[in-house]
Amino acid sequence: MNLQYISDSKGKTTGVFIPIQEWENLKLKYKGLGNEDVDVPDWHKDLVRKRLADYKENPGIALDFDSAMDDIEKEL
Repeated sequence: MNLQYISDSKGKTTGVFIPIQEWENLKLKYKGLGNEDVDVPDWHKDLVRKRLADYKENPGIALDFDSAMDDIEKEL
């Protein structure tokens, strides 16, 4: 299997990339894999809608990706 590992800035593995053909083969081999229904709770949807509305009212409150990642990494 030709996997690619994804690492953060500190070298910690945070994810794995599986090529689509290999993913399709795994789904055939293990029935039900990848067919999970995702049910997002209403409270989570409401929170996302509120954050989008806040952003539309004041786009200046948003951080660019690099700044957000810097803030997150400081807290780790």
